[in-house]
Amino acid sequence: MGSRDDDGQSTEGQGYAADINSIREAQTRIAPYVHKTPILSSTSIDAIAGKQLFFKGAFKIRGASNSIFSLDDNHAAKGVVTHSSGNHAAAVALAAKLRGIPAYIVIPKNAPACKVENVKRYGGQVIWSDVTMESRESTAKRVQEETGAILIHPFNDKYTISGQGTVCLELLEQVPEIDTIIVPISGGGLISGVALAAKAINPSIRILAAEPKGADDSAQSKAAGRIIKLPATNTIADGLRAFLGDLTWPVVHDLVDDVIVVDDNAIVDAMKMCYETLKVAVEPSGAIGLAAALSDEFKQSSIWHESSKIGIIVSGGNVDLRVLWESLCK
Repeated sequence: MGSRDDDGQSTEGQGYAADINSIREAQTRIAPYVHKTPILSSTSIDAIAGKQLFFKGAFKIRGASNSIFSLDDNHAAKGVVTHSSGNHAAAVALAAKLRGIPAYIVIPKNAPACKVENVKRYGGQVIWSDVTMESRESTAKRVQEETGAILIHPFNDKYTISGQGTVCLELLEQVPEIDTIIVPISGGGLISGVALAAKAINPSIRILAAEPKGADDSAQSKAAGRIIKLPATNTIADGLRAFLGDLTWPVVHDLVDDVIVVDDNAIVDAMKMCYETLKVAVEPSGAIGLAAALSDEFKQSSIWHESSKIGIIVSGGNVDLRVLWESLCK
């Protein structure tokens, strides 16, 4: 695999930051720490969608554990640092705990309480930042300088991308006939790994990104042919507020066939369907793939007509139920 410079970023010569080989290496590396998630399906949802849908869970621990267990002992001893609104933060804290090293987790002040509690439960040291990406990044950089910890980037890193791509290897092993995969998109680490793995295995497979209307920078970037960063985001999907990085953008530009944008109401409806029909707890960021599959935008596209068996990556099950419980106790 590639080498790392002192700030934890991966360096690579030609081509994309990761490839099928680095993803397969990641699958071997993380096997002791990540369990193979099952495929879920529902004839009721298939009837509504008009297609066969296959749901596959993707946990941030894939990228975090690949990144942390790829470090040599000298670098690992200094600990790791990351910035995240929650899921990647908890994954880094857990992977660091498994390796027995410190984890410094920069979390924006508006992160859901349940995700912060997960970080603390896994022994991560929480450091607060303001809600902007600039504040998150500058705070993480300060922690790096003070501790010597290695940055485990939430998406813009070869090892993160490769680890996240392992979910696609599993998906296509479990359902080889899938012809289209819908993936949530934020910073692009997950969809980059999925696209690189899927296109290497089956070049004709279609990769679609699902993105909230209030954070549609990826759709705008694809349309403009360059990275677009929004002045602000506004969506219930708190895990999908990051912007593409210089390592993820080339993959998204070249290998993602289209971006489906859905509004928050559609995301909430998809969450409800996941609870009631699939019987799984899914946060907004995780339900967006189903929302995209059921959207008019998708059903009016040529890809919908060409698709038969659709894989949907479900990323994120940390729902803050505190408000619900409090309301029931009143």
